[in-house]
Amino acid sequence: MSVVYNILLVLHFVGLAMLLGAFILQVASPQKTVTRWMFDGAVTQLVTGLAMVGLLSAGAMEGESANNTVVGIKTLVVIVVAILAFIGRRRPAPQAALWGIIGLLTLLNVCVAVFAGIVVG
Repeated sequence: MSVVYNILLVLHFVGLAMLLGAFILQVASPQKTVTRWMFDGAVTQLVTGLAMVGLLSAGAMEGESANNTVVGIKTLVVIVVAILAFIGRRRPAPQAALWGIIGLLTLLNVCVAVFAGIVVG
């Protein structure tokens, strides 16, 4: 099962790259806007993250379990990001405030994962 978990983790990082990359790409642009890649990256992170937590909760990774408090915080943040990205895709540019909020929440999620730790083992 560790191979499946690691594949999901790589896909989770791909979702992060899509989301954060779309944000960083527009830093110098005067017409900041929410792109489809932000939404797709957030959904990718949500789906792969829940699948990884499912594997951890099912005991598929021997000796490791999920930190449910951190998982709850990260899930809530990525759902908010996905909703904001969905709303932003429907609005005309510029969307500097919405773009900035999505970027900050994405960075918050990375910080929570790194400093609070997802896996307890």
